Amino acid sequence: MATIVTMPRLSDTMTEGTVAAWLKKVGDKVSEGDILAEIETDKATMEFESFNEGTLLYIGIPEGETAPVDSLLAIIGKEGEDVSALISGAAAAPAPAAAESAPVTSETKAEAPATTAPAASLPKGVVVVTMPRLSDTMTEGTVASWLKKVGDSVAEGDILAEIETDKATMEFESFNEGTLLYIGIQEGSTAPVDSLLAIIGPAGTDISGIAENYKVGGAAPTAAAKEEVKTPAAENSPAVTDAVNDGKRILASPLAKKIASDKGIQLTQVKGTGENGRIVKSDVENFTPTATSATPSTSPKAAEAPKAEAPKVFVPAGEVFTEEIKNSQMRKIIAKRLSESLFTAPHYNLVVEVTMDEAMQSRAVINTVPDTKVSFNDMVIKACALALKKHPKINSQWKDDAITINHHVNIGVAVAVEDGLVVPVLKFTDAMSLSQIGASVRDLAGRAKNKKLGPQEMEGSTFTVSNLGMFGITEFNSIINQPNSAILSVGAIVEKPVVKNGQIVVGNTMMLSLACDHRTIDGATGAQFLQTLKQYIENPVTMLA
Repeated sequence: MATIVTMPRLSDTMTEGTVAAWLKKVGDKVSEGDILAEIETDKATMEFESFNEGTLLYIGIPEGETAPVDSLLAIIGKEGEDVSALISGAAAAPAPAAAESAPVTSETKAEAPATTAPAASLPKGVVVVTMPRLSDTMTEGTVASWLKKVGDSVAEGDILAEIETDKATMEFESFNEGTLLYIGIQEGSTAPVDSLLAIIGPAGTDISGIAENYKVGGAAPTAAAKEEVKTPAAENSPAVTDAVNDGKRILASPLAKKIASDKGIQLTQVKGTGENGRIVKSDVENFTPTATSATPSTSPKAAEAPKAEAPKVFVPAGEVFTEEIKNSQMRKIIAKRLSESLFTAPHYNLVVEVTMDEAMQSRAVINTVPDTKVSFNDMVIKACALALKKHPKINSQWKDDAITINHHVNIGVAVAVEDGLVVPVLKFTDAMSLSQIGASVRDLAGRAKNKKLGPQEMEGSTFTVSNLGMFGITEFNSIINQPNSAILSVGAIVEKPVVKNGQIVVGNTMMLSLACDHRTIDGATGAQFLQTLKQYIENPVTMLA
């Protein structure tokens, strides 16, 4: 069914927006994360992303025109779908249209609930901040920690709290100034999206009744607070500027990130010229690498204080002792998603043994190049990307009415973190060199372990690689990371006797296990993919062909 996209509220004071440019035209295919348009607000021109896939069927606001927030901006649906009723319906009833548009982006999602009282019912300068929607699948959030307490002054850009979503723990910034007057969700507590998180306003303001009325639907949170979701969701990647040594983050727009990714530019080297030091499109396009530009990038890490280890619990000998650990949001989502995958997708596994002698020699030669560090996992990822281009049925997704074949390759790399597992995504992996893959994996894995990944960096995978070889695991089977149709499990390289040319010699081998969804991938198709993958890994020079 077609989805109505409305003019989003992209700043705390925005009442209308101007479409500066459309980056898609009617008839174009739209993927999740694609930038639909550049929208000029009262503060800046910002990129507007899609959280839906389909075809752009209708544009409601042409380039250069201005329209109020929640006006019909576009309609996305299946190619050829009749949207005339939606167009006429949106014109007649803008409020429902705004509600339907909620899934489009994180900004609009957070604004879905309509206010039940006019903004004037709040004291002057008071803003109600609600639990933001920080990822496309987030339905509730947990306050991991408050970085401000009641009575503290809050400036625009200050970090209010760390919020744990279903994908990561993220810093939540304020776009408002004032004093933190009320905290609605205590540390460690979980609440649904749009629950009252905090109240900000002038010091000494009487806010009695606001929290109570909000809980029963009587108060009117201003849209300004809900807009704050835009910054952490779309601009979470750290970047270095002149002020990097104080540990503050400098933000980057989604379009700037996309261009940087396409050009292989590390955002940690780019200085932002946008609002609050935000890296924008022109900063990346005009960026010229320098020899010293990347040197400060480790300073925030160096400034972090080491965490004190929790004291070990004394367990008397011979006594029964149990301990309950509260499930984190990440743990709950891992349990839910992997259970759904295992019990809905008919899994089967194909296993192949790969000779690694040539790969080991090639890696040793590659790593002699200055400033180059390539791991065996990087070589496996590159080989997978090329093999997926030759066997696109592996790069597919199951839907009830059709199988989607992805002709772009976005490989997710499973990374173990303290609370569980995250899967950052390498976009357009087939176009990346081995050194680019290596640098990107190290960057993403490092930020994943420091809880600095943005949701957009963990979305859109078409295939997944999981490697436990570094733990000495020689062979294992993984659960498919849906909506992918397959996941590759990579074991350790083992030195053992092998037969070559009729002689028993010492060789190095590695086990690969491919878990496939039988709804989309037949056994022969999976076997052919593994044959191609084995050829690439055993003869790395063939990846250059």
